[in-house]
Amino acid sequence: MDLNRILEKQKLYNQGKNKIDAVTLSSYEKDFELTFTHNSTAIEGNTLTLIETKVILEDGISVGGKELREIYEVVNHKKAYHYVKKCIAEGKELNENIVKDIHAILTENIIVGGIYRNQKVRISGAGHVPPAGNDMYIQIKNFYDDLCWKKDALDPIEYAAWTHAEFVRIHPFIDGNGRTSRLLMNYQLMSAGFLPVSIAKENRLDYYNALEAYAVHGELGQLGQFADLVAELEEEQLDAYIRLI
Repeated sequence: MDLNRILEKQKLYNQGKNKIDAVTLSSYEKDFELTFTHNSTAIEGNTLTLIETKVILEDGISVGGKELREIYEVVNHKKAYHYVKKCIAEGKELNENIVKDIHAILTENIIVGGIYRNQKVRISGAGHVPPAGNDMYIQIKNFYDDLCWKKDALDPIEYAAWTHAEFVRIHPFIDGNGRTSRLLMNYQLMSAGFLPVSIAKENRLDYYNALEAYAVHGELGQLGQFADLVAELEEEQLDAYIRLI
């Protein structure tokens, strides 16, 4: 990861973003919102195509032959992303209440959200086993405490990557941890003046391998693989917007 290059591009974007045509900017943001929602839900098994997701979110038309849960997942994800942007616009730093709110919005009409699990869980195909019982509650409390000092200890890209990786390692909710953690990652990126990123469902293998490397070792030294992935996506986003200036 070349942080200095990314920071320079961030500077160019922030200096020139007001020059971007409002209609053009809106179309790019709308396209990202759609793509992000599709990718984040598809990574976890949602079978709606990008076009079907667009029809549901932009046209308000239901899609036949699909489970109601899948439709709720994409509708809720859009709502949760809007909530994230609202909190950032209000200058709120990420905290436990916001995390629980995000999860509750994501899982509306699916499960009762915003409540930590008290069951043991396994992540299919993963070598890492999430903590259970009191250990899980201690680790999620430590996660919120660590948000404060790690913001100063890590660069903004690493901080966003750590927020995602550590949260999903703990896996505090019975369902929806992946979608929640990807929104938390973008919360941190946007709060630091960066653009939100979307992990394509086609790249889920590299994505899962990077998260697994961190989860198994649980050390910041193992965060590099995932931080590099986030940095690459951020740079691609910045390049796309800089070309509009």
